[in-house]
Amino acid sequence: MDADIIVIGASPAGLMASRNACKKGSTVLLLEKKEDIGNPPHPANSFFKGMLDKCGETADPSYVIHHLKGMQIISPSGKTIEVETPGYSIDKTKFDRFYAEKIMKIGVDLRKGVEVHNILKEGREFTVNTSGGVFRSRLVIISDGINSKMASLLGLKTMKHPDDIAWGIELDIRAPDLGKPKMFEYYVGNHAPGWKTTYAPRGGNDAAIGAYVRRCGRDATPYLNAWIEKFKKLKELEEIEVVRALSGGDPIVTIPNEYITNGVMVIGGAAGQSGIGYAMRAGQICGDVASDAVKNGDVSKKALSAYRKTWEREFKTEHYLGRIGLETLRKMTDREIDEMISVFEGEDLSFIHGSSVEQAMHVFAFMLRKKPSAILKYRALLRNK
Repeated sequence: MDADIIVIGASPAGLMASRNACKKGSTVLLLEKKEDIGNPPHPANSFFKGMLDKCGETADPSYVIHHLKGMQIISPSGKTIEVETPGYSIDKTKFDRFYAEKIMKIGVDLRKGVEVHNILKEGREFTVNTSGGVFRSRLVIISDGINSKMASLLGLKTMKHPDDIAWGIELDIRAPDLGKPKMFEYYVGNHAPGWKTTYAPRGGNDAAIGAYVRRCGRDATPYLNAWIEKFKKLKELEEIEVVRALSGGDPIVTIPNEYITNGVMVIGGAAGQSGIGYAMRAGQICGDVASDAVKNGDVSKKALSAYRKTWEREFKTEHYLGRIGLETLRKMTDREIDEMISVFEGEDLSFIHGSSVEQAMHVFAFMLRKKPSAILKYRALLRNK
């Protein structure tokens, strides 16, 4: 065999799985189809400390290009919720390379420019056919992103709601002092059905703006174009320079479904696990379980189910609450969204803390105290839309 474990795809989840499995003593071969790690990058180029805390990592200065104080959630009429929480605008290419270099230093065999064509099971081994030859291992971890071909070839339906992938386009833009603000801005409403438009300051004259929508097809261009014009008016800009355009999908509310079978595990976007920190934590769990399974000589679905059990214990509730929230948002009118956000406008939200369940309880308790009728807006979830 070429390795105990073959990992397909150097996504953040794949990098973490490779690192943890290698640290536990397994030989790991990581296959990445890109010739250059992190290039082109996924459009996600900002995250908050709380997200990175999920996987126990700390932001490294080598890839942080701008520090954020927090975020603003802005309704269709301009009502604003402000949440102070440390965040970072990052160079996503440098982020991916940072972790790629770390895993190579501990012994992971990273092969770039290798595209996987199929996976075959031969007795107790797996044969992975690629553009760079044939490789064999005891176990395979799939981390090839939102459009995972390998999981589909194995017949795995990794997401419960694949039609709810948020497809988006993000632009790196430039205008005088556009990147100096310290707050990330999310704009919600029917101008971006099912999710958001964004403004992420990136320091100096640089920023990023984007549009992500659900159930509107894969091309978010019409929504992005409308957002560009609205953004220019909001920021009183005559023109903006577009430096780069990136597109991609976010499995934000798809809910993981089948992501384990005999000898195979799926992680990250390919498994419907959204968010950099969440996906990285899933990779860590997966790598630990995979290495233990190889050592014990049992890579059956039953043995690998420890990965599912741990992931669900840590994140299942959070993902389901997120789906309820975003499905409610998708079905609400702009007026209802305005009324909902007005409940929190100008309030100190530091009381919202703890687990996802605790946070939800804090939010509902606050709404009941301040404006009980606002709870009725959640009836939108029941609409057939």
